[in-house]
Amino acid sequence: MPNSKIFSINGPVVKVRNTKEFSMMEMVYVGEKKIIGEVISVNDFETTIQVYETTNGLKPNEPVYSTKMPLFATLGPGIVSGIFDGILRPLKSMEEKSGCFIEVGSNIESLNLNKKFNVKIVAKVGEEIKPGQIYAECKETESITHKCMLSPFLEGGIVTKTAPDGEYSVNEDVLEFESKNGELIKVNLCQKWPIRKTRPVKERLKISKPLVTGQRIIDTMFPIAKGGTAAIPGGFGTGKTMTQHAIAKWCDADIIIYIGCGERGNEITQVLEEFSHLIDPRTKKALTERTVLIANTSNMPVAAREASIYTGITLAEYYRDMGYHIAIMADSTSRWAEALREISGRLEEMPAEEGFPSYLPSRLSQFYERAGYVKTLSGKEGSITIIGAVSPQGSDFSEPVTQNTKRFVRCFWALDKSLAYARHYPAINWMDSYSEYDEDLKNFFDENLGEEFLQMKKKISSILAKEAELLEIVKLIGMDVLPDEEKLIIETAKIIRVLFLQQNAFNENDCFVTLKKQKRMMEVILHFYDISSKAINNTINFSQLKESDVLNNIYNIKYETTNENLEKFDEYIEKIDSYFKENIKN
Repeated sequence: MPNSKIFSINGPVVKVRNTKEFSMMEMVYVGEKKIIGEVISVNDFETTIQVYETTNGLKPNEPVYSTKMPLFATLGPGIVSGIFDGILRPLKSMEEKSGCFIEVGSNIESLNLNKKFNVKIVAKVGEEIKPGQIYAECKETESITHKCMLSPFLEGGIVTKTAPDGEYSVNEDVLEFESKNGELIKVNLCQKWPIRKTRPVKERLKISKPLVTGQRIIDTMFPIAKGGTAAIPGGFGTGKTMTQHAIAKWCDADIIIYIGCGERGNEITQVLEEFSHLIDPRTKKALTERTVLIANTSNMPVAAREASIYTGITLAEYYRDMGYHIAIMADSTSRWAEALREISGRLEEMPAEEGFPSYLPSRLSQFYERAGYVKTLSGKEGSITIIGAVSPQGSDFSEPVTQNTKRFVRCFWALDKSLAYARHYPAINWMDSYSEYDEDLKNFFDENLGEEFLQMKKKISSILAKEAELLEIVKLIGMDVLPDEEKLIIETAKIIRVLFLQQNAFNENDCFVTLKKQKRMMEVILHFYDISSKAINNTINFSQLKESDVLNNIYNIKYETTNENLEKFDEYIEKIDSYFKENIKN
């Protein structure tokens, strides 16, 4: 029986007095039910513990047990396609044990210890094995091969024994090596890693490849790079979750980690149901075969909400070290920040702006800085791309979480309520959004799409900016007084908005668009604009142009063309040319 006992309980914050048994950031078990907690403050007088489960029924003088270990994640085969809570407990196993509601103190292993995997040992006897080196492989799902790596906590040494290829559970030893000090160390298929500690890499590489999402407003207008960071801020009903779903389904990442952090239970349920029915367009198998879901709903303990972000990024780093490209969807970081605020308030810390703790910016930076494109310890290339949703109250982008997030991300996709209500999806506002990855990705775009791709993008951005200026004038004096050249700008901007920026997730030709098709669509739009500008300066007037069939044909492009049949765009350009040849007198 431990000497340390509970002195006070304040929500998820538990205090223990007159003990020096605990160390900072140590994982502990609190009370008779052994609730998982973490030490967040120590001094000579008392120890403060953050508890990751409900403290209902907990009483003073109940024992607190030390583990002498930090809060960790157990990493190994069986994670992909799993559904976990904020501290990596499998929810399906917990449901089998306790029903629909989680029992307090449910200490369930993250991995299935009984499941056998068909393992191939790639390490050889007599060879040196180093930290991060792959020593075994097994099929985790049909889409993902799990590569077991030597933990960076081990120094490595000379392999003295390997198990034969065959079926093993995660805790069975498959390799033995002799360390530099002569100690024989046995290794199984899993390892433990502290969730708040960044996994080491050999080198951080320059970002140079885009994360292709198939969404035109993202890939062309505001691209994100593999290893980059992005924020999706938006008020209630603007489509944050829907946008993340589209990216998760269509982006060219190898593994998707979706963190439902403090969202409504029905929304998380919708995610779970939709993901289970979605077909992966890359493999034609279930999307869940390359997806990990961390579900931490708003009615779950608030402290676990804070931990779920770190749990998700730790899983991402683990699979990145295998050489995979990972995309994290954090929905939403605002709920995570609210958890920080609540715990900070219970600790009686000095509040900063809007009650958030003064260390909110540093916590946000620690999270987003774990993204990146790297060379792993085993020499492979991998990346983590973080896309965090932000839920500012009242769509106020000046609030602290949104403003501090902007400091640490290089891509900002601002969702607009008016666009969402007009059913314009993705509801990303092209005037408020930005991406700082254009220069990083310039070589990729130039080599694969030609130098004209970025030039066309700039021209489209310029037309949209001019439209915004002209609409302010139209509000004051009306459309009729504008010259034909400016009416053409407004009409072309409408084509860009409806044809290019708006996308239909239910149309097979429009739900996912390759970069080459995006370029051809821009070619048609700008060709129409250029030839119309010349025509208006000759004999044709704007009203005549607007009543023509050529406009209707342009609007049909995205539905009538496929990603493979790009030659059809030449037909549209020919139709535009033939119309103007018939109507312009030289």
